[in-house]
Amino acid sequence: MTSERPEPPTVSDERTSLESWLDYHRATLALKCAGLDDRQLREPSAPPSPLTLMGLVRHMAEVERGWFRRVLAAEHEAGPIYYSDEDPDGDIHVTEQDTWEEAYATWQAEIAAAREAARGHSLDDRGVHSRDGAEFDLRWIYTHMIEEYARHNGHADLIRERIDGATGD
Repeated sequence: MTSERPEPPTVSDERTSLESWLDYHRATLALKCAGLDDRQLREPSAPPSPLTLMGLVRHMAEVERGWFRRVLAAEHEAGPIYYSDEDPDGDIHVTEQDTWEEAYATWQAEIAAAREAARGHSLDDRGVHSRDGAEFDLRWIYTHMIEEYARHNGHADLIRERIDGATGD
C-alpha cells in the first residue's frame, strides 16, 4: 500500500477534476488506515457504534461496486460482497476473522472495476438504479462518490485519532 496521495490539479477539464478528486479521497481513506494492524482496524469508533476503519473500507468497496458496476455498467450479477438481506450492514459488521489484507484487496479490486466501468463513458452517459429505476449520469456518480468518501474520511479521521492519536488531512 502506498502512502502517496495524488493532489488534484487546480486547473483541468471537468472529467479530470472529478476523477482526480475521487482518487484523492480514495487515497485519503487508505492513509487513514496505514500502519495499523488488523486488531486496530477492527476497533470500533465509539460503542455502541460498530463503525471501524476496516468496516469503512468494506463499505466503500460496496459503494464503488454499486454505483459503477451495478448502476453505470448494468452488471446486475455483481451482487453484494459483504451485506445481505439478513445483515444489511454486513459491510460495517466486521468480525475477528475479517482481515485487512482481504478488505483492502477487495476494495482495490472494486476501484479498478469502477475505473474500467467508467472508461469509455461520457459524463452525460446514464445508468439506471435497479431499486427505483432512477437514472444517474456519470457526472452525478462521480460527484456522489466524492461526497461519500469525503464524509467517511471525516469518520475515519476521528476513528484513527481515537486509536492512536494520529490526525491529519
